[in-house]
Amino acid sequence: MSAGEYDRYDRIRGVLAEADEPLTAREILALVEECDECEAIDSPHRVATVLGRRAERGEVEVIAGQPYRYRLET
Repeated sequence: MSAGEYDRYDRIRGVLAEADEPLTAREILALVEECDECEAIDSPHRVATVLGRRAERGEVEVIAGQPYRYRLET
């Protein structure tokens, strides 16, 4: 996994850690984009890809539905 991938996950993880409820990739992207000094994440699809990889490791829970929602595994 590239350094950029770790940086993206750190920002996404920070958003999920502060959330009171599971969030969609679009909601996560909107919150990540509020950081002025962070490198942009290009799409909700990228957020979902990053979280899907982490879900395979058991770090993130994916809640199936339309749309999928994500939360940190506790």
